[in-house]
Amino acid sequence: MQSDPKKLIEKNKNLIHSDLMKVISHTQRDDGDWVLHSLMVEGCDAPFKFKRQGHYQNLKGARVNMTYYAEEKVVAGIPFEVMKVVRIKRG
Repeated sequence: MQSDPKKLIEKNKNLIHSDLMKVISHTQRDDGDWVLHSLMVEGCDAPFKFKRQGHYQNLKGARVNMTYYAEEKVVAGIPFEVMKVVRIKRG
């Protein structure tokens, strides 16, 4: 997997890269063999979501660099914007 955000963005123009975003909330839920992670960051109302095969250190209060894209989910007929994270690293 490529870890350079510039190379990822060159391949997919829908990707967005942000540096030093402050995490205000981090939850982890088991989903079979995967762990679903949800982050809320300062200054953004949409959740950032990603999956990992294991639990991750708690990122609440940390600064992170993320590469992500916007996606719309419909729950009970109501559309919600969700950011799908493809790369995350501590800043």
